[in-house]
Amino acid sequence: MISRVLLVVCLSLRVANSMPPDKVPIHIIKARSIDLNNAHGLAMETRLDKVVEPTGYKLDLEPYLEDAVFKGHVAINVTWLKEGNELAVHCSHDLEILESEVRAHFPDDTKESRKIVINKWSMDPKKPIYTLYLERNVPKGSTGFLKFSFKGNMETSSMEAFFKTTYTAPEQEVERVVAATQLRPNNARRMFPCFDEPGYKTPFELSVVRPRNMVALSNVPVARTENIPDEPDAVTDHFEKTPPMSTFTLGLVIADLKQLNNSIMYKDELGNEIEIRVWGRPEYLEALDGVNEKVIRVFKELAQVWRVPLPLRRLDIVALPNYQGVKPADNWGLIVFRESDLSSRGYLQLAQELSYQWLGAFTTPAWWSDAHLNKALVGYIAAATAFKINNGSEMEGKWPLTVLYSLYYEFSKRYPHSRITGMKQETACTKIELLFRMFNYTLGDETFKKGIRMFLESRKFKTFTGDDIWNALNTAALEDGRIPKDIDIKTVAQSWITKDRLPLINVQRQYDSKTAVVTQKVYLRERPHDVPEAAKMSWLAPIVVAQEDSLDLKNTQPATWMKDKKELKISNMPEKSKFIVVNPEEIAPYPVNYDQDNWILLSNFLQSDKRLMMPELTRAKLLHDAWNLAYAGELSFATAFNMTLFLKNERHHLVWDPVFTMIDHIGRHICQCLQGKFQAYVRILLSPLYEELAKDEKEDEEAWRKNLRALTKSFLCKAGYKPCIREAQEQYSKWMQAKNPDEGNPLGNQYICPVFKWGTMKEWEFGLQRVINFPPSRMQSERTYLLKTLAGCPETENKINRLLNITMLEGNGNFSETDMFLIFSMLTGSSGGYTTLFHFLSNNWDVLKERYSSRTNLWDNLITSATSVFTTEEGLELVSHLYITHQGEFGSAEHIIEKSMRNIREEAKWSAENLPVIEAWLDKYLANSDVKDDQFYKN
Repeated sequence: MISRVLLVVCLSLRVANSMPPDKVPIHIIKARSIDLNNAHGLAMETRLDKVVEPTGYKLDLEPYLEDAVFKGHVAINVTWLKEGNELAVHCSHDLEILESEVRAHFPDDTKESRKIVINKWSMDPKKPIYTLYLERNVPKGSTGFLKFSFKGNMETSSMEAFFKTTYTAPEQEVERVVAATQLRPNNARRMFPCFDEPGYKTPFELSVVRPRNMVALSNVPVARTENIPDEPDAVTDHFEKTPPMSTFTLGLVIADLKQLNNSIMYKDELGNEIEIRVWGRPEYLEALDGVNEKVIRVFKELAQVWRVPLPLRRLDIVALPNYQGVKPADNWGLIVFRESDLSSRGYLQLAQELSYQWLGAFTTPAWWSDAHLNKALVGYIAAATAFKINNGSEMEGKWPLTVLYSLYYEFSKRYPHSRITGMKQETACTKIELLFRMFNYTLGDETFKKGIRMFLESRKFKTFTGDDIWNALNTAALEDGRIPKDIDIKTVAQSWITKDRLPLINVQRQYDSKTAVVTQKVYLRERPHDVPEAAKMSWLAPIVVAQEDSLDLKNTQPATWMKDKKELKISNMPEKSKFIVVNPEEIAPYPVNYDQDNWILLSNFLQSDKRLMMPELTRAKLLHDAWNLAYAGELSFATAFNMTLFLKNERHHLVWDPVFTMIDHIGRHICQCLQGKFQAYVRILLSPLYEELAKDEKEDEEAWRKNLRALTKSFLCKAGYKPCIREAQEQYSKWMQAKNPDEGNPLGNQYICPVFKWGTMKEWEFGLQRVINFPPSRMQSERTYLLKTLAGCPETENKINRLLNITMLEGNGNFSETDMFLIFSMLTGSSGGYTTLFHFLSNNWDVLKERYSSRTNLWDNLITSATSVFTTEEGLELVSHLYITHQGEFGSAEHIIEKSMRNIREEAKWSAENLPVIEAWLDKYLANSDVKDDQFYKN
C-alpha cells in the first residue's frame, strides 16, 4: 500500500448539443412558488448573474488522504446567455484558485475556439463568489469553457463537502480512512469552482484513482478500470456518464467496503431496470442482514407510487463507518447512511431517502424557498409507504397524530415560535406534509397519485416550484371530477401555507331542517384571544362529513369547501337521533366543535357496544378536540370530561395517546384546591388500564404496549397509586442502603419522581445530599435529572422550601446560577410549586432583593416564575398585593410583574368560568365511582 495515496477524480460533461432533447440542461426557473420560510438560511442567498450557464465539467481532484488536502483542475463547458465581459462562479473562501483560463467559440465563427485574456480576477470578501474580468465582450450564443486550477483542505471536523474520517477496525486495531462527499445543500463550491445552484442540471462523468484494496462508489457504475504506471497499489475507475443533475447530488465514497450478498436486479413493467447493492465494512455486514430485502420492498412500493422510471442503472446504499452526518447523504444513485440507521428495523428513513431519488434528484427545487415543499412531499410519501409496509408499527400507528397535535399546540399560541425560533422551519414543513395528506383524502388516492405522477413526468431532469405540484394536482382533480370547478388546489394550499395559524370549524346542527351551519375562525388556546387580523383570516377548508351509518369512511370526498366564506350551510344531515363527525381521521389539520346535542350523541355512542365501529383515529380526534376546545374556552369542561367516560372500556393505544397530554395540561392549569379531586379522577381513569397491561408483560411484546404501560404507570405514580409508590420506595431503599451512594444510581429513573413526590422527607433529603455531593467524575446529566426531579416532583411546602433555602438563602456553593434557573423552571410546572416559590419570595423579599436584584437575568427569572403562572382570582390578589407592597422595588423586573398581573386577569376569568364546572363534574364522578380508594395516596 502506498504511503500517501494519490486520488485523481475526473468529471467530464459533454456540450448540450450532443445530448437528447429531453436531457438538455435547463435554465433556473424564474417563477416563484408559494413563499415559504428560509430553508437552511439559503433562500436569500445571492444568485450568480446569468451571463453563462454550465453545460459540462471536467474535474481532476488529487486528494492526499494522510494530509487531508487536495488540489485539482476543473474545466467547465459553458454557453453565453448574453453578451458580457465578466464571469462569476461559486468558490469557497477556503478553496485557493491558482490559475484561470477562458476559451470561447463565437457564433458564426468558422475558427476554433479562441483564448480570451483575463484582465483580472476577484474573490468577494463576504460571498463565496469568484469573478473573472475579461479583456473583451463575448457574444451571446458563444460556447466554450472555463478552466481553473485550485487546492483546498478536506473537511475533518464535520461530515460536509469533501470530507475525511477514520475508524478503527475491531479486533484488528488498525485505523482505516474513509473519504466521501456530502454536497447538500451548497457544498460543491467547497470542493471545486462551479455553478452551485440547484437549477443548473448537467450530466457528469467521473474518474477516481483509488487504492486497490478500497472501493470507489459514485452516482453511476464504473465503465472501466485502468492501472496507473509507477503506482502498483492504485487504479483508476472511470464511471459512466450520469443523467443531468444538480451539483449537490454528485456523490463519492472511497472506503474499505464489501458488498452485502449479491446484487439485486430490479426490473418492473414501468421501465425501471436497476441494480441495487448494499455496502458496509466487512465486519459490519452481519448487522446489515436483511437490508437488501427491505430496500427492494421499499423501492418497489415507491416505484408504484411514482410510476416514472428512474434513469439509473445502479443504486448503491452504503453504511459508512464513522459517518456522523445530521442526515444521510442522498446523492443520486448513491445513498450514504450511518451504520446504525441502515441496520435499524424501521422503514421510514429508508423510504425517505429512496423517495429523494425521484423528488430531489430526478426533479429538484428551483430554489431553496421550495425545499420545504420537497421535504414535505417526500415526508408524506415516505410515511404512507412505511405505514403500508409494516401497518404503522414503526411509528406505533401514531402518524400523523404526533406531528398534528404539536402543530395544533404551536399555532394556537398567541405568538407561535416565539420560544424556539428554529421550530418555524419544521412546523412549516409539517403543515405542508399534512396538506398533502389532506389532498390524498379529499381528491382520492388514485387522483392524488395521478397528479404527482403528472408533475414528475413534466419536470424530470428539470427543476420545479410549488406551482408545478399544485397545478398538476389541480389538473388531475378536474379531469377526474374530484373538485368543484370553482376550487383551485394552489389557492387552497396558499390559504394554509401563508398563515402560522389553523382554523377552528364550528358545526351547529339545525335538527328540524336536517341542515348544519358551518363557520370558521382562528383556533387559539392561549389567552387573551387578541391576535391581530384574526377576524380577517379564513381557510379554504374541506368539510368531510361522516354520519353514524357511514363510519367505514370509504367516501372521503368533501361535502363542500369553506372557500373564502366564514359561514355556509350544508344539507342532507341525518335525523336528530344520529350524530355526525366532521373531519374524521383528521383529514385536514383543524379541530371541530359541535352543538351540545351532537356532543351528547357522540359521547353516548362511544360508551356503547358500537364504539369499535368508529376508527380509532377518529375516536382519538373526538377526545382530543373536546378537551382542547374546553381548555381554549370554546366548550364546557363538563362536555369534555363526559367524552372521557368511554375510556373505561377503551384499550387502543392511539385513543389513549391524547389522554396523557390532557392530564398534564389540565393538571398544570387548575388551582391547587382541585388537585386532590383531579388526581383521584386520574387514578380511577388509569388504574384499570394499567392493571390489565401489567398482567401479561412479555419481553417480545409490541413497542406500543410497553410505551402505553410505562406512560400509564408514570401518571398513576404521580397521582398517588400505592402499588407504584411502594415499588418505587423499595427500589429507592437500595440506593439509600448502598455503602457509597455517590458512586452511582442503582435504580431506574422512573422510580425517583414518585419517591420525591409521595415519599418521606428523609427520602427526599437523601436525594438532595446526592446532588450536593455529586462527584465531578460522573455524567453531569445525571445530576441535572436528579435536581429536576427534586424540584419538580414534590408539591409539599417543606421539601420545596428546604431546596430554596439551601440554594438561595444559605448560598450553598454546590448550586450554580444555572441550577437556580432550572429549579425555578421546574417549580412552575405545578400549582404547589409556583405557589410555594411565590410565598418564599414574599417572605424573604429584603434578603432576596439585596442578593439577587443586581443579577438581572436571575432576578427577572425569579419574578417571572413566582408571579406569572397563577390562574385564579386568589392568585391575582397575591401577586397584586406583592406588587403594591414593593412597588418601585422590582427594578428590571417591574414590567414582568405588571405583565404577570395582566395575564393572570385573563386566566382568572377562565378559572372563574371553568373551575366550578370542573369541580362539580369531578364531585359527581367521584361520588358515582365504585373504585376503592385504599389503593391511593392523597394530598
